[in-house]
Amino acid sequence: MSQAPTTTPRDLPGLTDRLRLDKWLWAARFYKTRSLAAEDIDKGRIQVNDQVAKASRELRAGDRVDIRQVGGLTRTVVVQALSTIRGPAPQAQRLYQETPESIERRIQHAEQRRQGVEPADAIQQGRPTKRDRRDLADWQRWSASADDVS
Repeated sequence: MSQAPTTTPRDLPGLTDRLRLDKWLWAARFYKTRSLAAEDIDKGRIQVNDQVAKASRELRAGDRVDIRQVGGLTRTVVVQALSTIRGPAPQAQRLYQETPESIERRIQHAEQRRQGVEPADAIQQGRPTKRDRRDLADWQRWSASADDVS
């Protein structure tokens, strides 16, 4: 969770008043590399102020960025500061402030994942035993099929 202050942080290194979207997403640690950020931007997963953006779009403080992540989760953040330097996580979290609605969605999404269906519960009889596997192998060895042409 981001606990960024509402005022623009002045003690962050590399501050600027304009910055490319892909560089900011990288510096704010939403993506590991700029190329991954640019890839998701090209796929239309990033919106700035409710408009589909390009990687070269210049961000300014106060812009609202919607980031659609894997699993259907959409995070909404407000840009607090722009930095050209990728710093440690606490420093990167001061570059943005996540909206309360986005935080609530993220918590609900995490709870749904925790409460999700256990894959082993979907199997009726469970995993086959060693004997079951041997029986299956014997059956497949002796079964005749029109597809088996030797």
